[in-house]
Amino acid sequence: MKTRTYLQRFLALILMTSLLFPGMLARAEASPISVELWFAGGKTAVDVLREIVDRFNQSQSEYHVNALSQADYDETYQKLQAAIAGGNAPDVVLLNNIAGLSLASKGLLADLNPLIDADPSFDRTDYIETFFDAGCFIDGTQFSIPAYGTTQVLYYNIELFEHAGIDPASIRTWQDLGEAARNITVKENGETVVYGWEPMYGVANLMDAVFSNGGKLFSDDMSTVLVNTPEWVEVWEQFRIWLHEEQTMRIHFGGQGWAYWYQTIDDVLRSVAGGYTGSSGDQADLDFSIVAAMEQPGWGSNPSAPMADALHLGSPVGTDADTLAGAYEFMKFFTDPEQQAYWSMNTGYVAVRKSTLEIPAFKAFAEAHPQVLVPIQQSMHGTVLQLDITGGVLLNALVIAADQVEIENIPAQVALDQAAAEAQMVLDAIIAGE
Repeated sequence: MKTRTYLQRFLALILMTSLLFPGMLARAEASPISVELWFAGGKTAVDVLREIVDRFNQSQSEYHVNALSQADYDETYQKLQAAIAGGNAPDVVLLNNIAGLSLASKGLLADLNPLIDADPSFDRTDYIETFFDAGCFIDGTQFSIPAYGTTQVLYYNIELFEHAGIDPASIRTWQDLGEAARNITVKENGETVVYGWEPMYGVANLMDAVFSNGGKLFSDDMSTVLVNTPEWVEVWEQFRIWLHEEQTMRIHFGGQGWAYWYQTIDDVLRSVAGGYTGSSGDQADLDFSIVAAMEQPGWGSNPSAPMADALHLGSPVGTDADTLAGAYEFMKFFTDPEQQAYWSMNTGYVAVRKSTLEIPAFKAFAEAHPQVLVPIQQSMHGTVLQLDITGGVLLNALVIAADQVEIENIPAQVALDQAAAEAQMVLDAIIAGE
């Protein structure tokens, strides 16, 4: 009898609670919706992003983001394609713009416009247009929201520049930087022991200089591939000469993940290289008592116009509505001006919200660390990468051509002619409707 009485009392208590506080039990029983995030980045960026994920999870109870880091952006993209094909894609993913455009062109990223349009608190105008518009496909699909901006700037070793008598303000062109590299370079017994400059390995660094020489991927009518024009060949051939013939510059390449990147940084910090071309996001890993930052120069008489890119957050098609809503809420949280200020101060990446510059903590930080403003200033006159209408064939061909020039010492004209021919064949077929 006592057991029945206690049971009756317990059931009565549940009934009373449900009547007085409807929804309480449902909320207690309901688990937060799980949102899986894939991302990549340098060691500092990975840690800071995880901190922001934790902040989001603690800020509300409806969603819980599980953050899984990948080796680098390329691995993220490769694994994502396989996951989409296998029906087990993450709910939100951090992608570079090239990968995002490629997936959007295949209809593989969800359109965020319905969520944005239904959200009166979302302020499109506060996002830097260059970054936000890069997440919009030609059919109007807003396939991503910019998470943070990035652009490659110049980091130079203060002591080595002073020892060589070089005023950083005198570096107005890449030709000026090439001359500075000659003056900094030290050779012993025919071997270079101190390099004047270390361009970051990869096609992006070469393309930056091309855009500062007036080069483009395609003609204005999008009918002709232009990557073997004089604007391209002049730049790539000069880098080949600096790297292989003069040996006043060098690159690190290969290794696991970001190994080549950190080897490049270490050379400059150890004063065995006069400087390097690297990401705005490197600032958290640099000692600014040893190095300083400046914008990329123009090429010859052309103004500086390196790429201003952004890493974007998007959701693969097929994410269910409730989870997509959670992914969207995380995107909004990450790009909140307060979070953007924290992200930028701790990583060096460019904030995507204009109002971030008015956050008191960021304003004070910029006064004490002026280098944080260099990538922001450069982004204001940066180049937005044209959509690769060959479906990635052209950009992949350029990656191969960059390896041929930077690693194999193949003349730029040869490498770029091959890339142009491969991409033009695909472009012609697309135009013909084949």
